[in-house]
Amino acid sequence: MKSYYIDIHTHHRRTDIVTPSQCGVHPWDAETEDASCDLSQCDMVGEIGLDYACGVSREVQTQLFRTQLAEAERLQKPVVLHVVRSFEDVMRILDDYTLRGVVFHGFIGSTQQAVRCFDRGYYLSFGERSLRSTKSCNVVKSMPHEWLFCETDDKPDPPIEEIYRRVAELRHASVEELRQQIKKNYEKLMHL
Repeated sequence: MKSYYIDIHTHHRRTDIVTPSQCGVHPWDAETEDASCDLSQCDMVGEIGLDYACGVSREVQTQLFRTQLAEAERLQKPVVLHVVRSFEDVMRILDDYTLRGVVFHGFIGSTQQAVRCFDRGYYLSFGERSLRSTKSCNVVKSMPHEWLFCETDDKPDPPIEEIYRRVAELRHASVEELRQQIKKNYEKLMHL
C-alpha cells in the first residue's frame, strides 16, 4: 500500500500532498457572500458551519448552514465543519440531514464532545491550533484511530508532515502507522 500524507483541510494546496478540493461559504462570510457556489465541482463541502464568536447574525449563519448541508446531502458529498462556541446547535442541526461524512476541522473540544461525534460516525481533524489545546491533545491521545484526520488549515507552517509527527507522538505511534490509518479513513470518507 502506497503511503502518502493527506491534509484534510488546507488553504495552501501542495502537489505532493493529497488535499481534497472544498467549496462552501464560511460562516464569517454568511452576510456578504453568495451562497450559490458550485458545490458539485468540489470533493467536499466546506468549510461551513456556525461561529458564535464572530459578528455575523446567528440566524443568517444558521440559514446558510442549513442550505449548504441540504446541498451536500443532495450531492452526497462529505462536509468540513467550522464550529466555534456552537457545538450543541451544530449537533442538533446535523440530526436533520443524512450526510455522507462529517469532519469537524480544527477540533478544540472536550473528550465528552469528541465521544458524541464518534458515536455518530463523525471525524475529528487536528492542526496547529488544536495541538496547542491541552483538552484537544487529550482527545488525540485517546480517540479511536478510525475517526482521525490531520490538517494545516490556513497556515502552511508547520507543514502537514510536522502535524503528523506531533499527532503520532501523542498517540505513541509511528508516523507511518498514522499515515496508513489516515489513508484508510480518507478512503472510507470519500468512498474510494
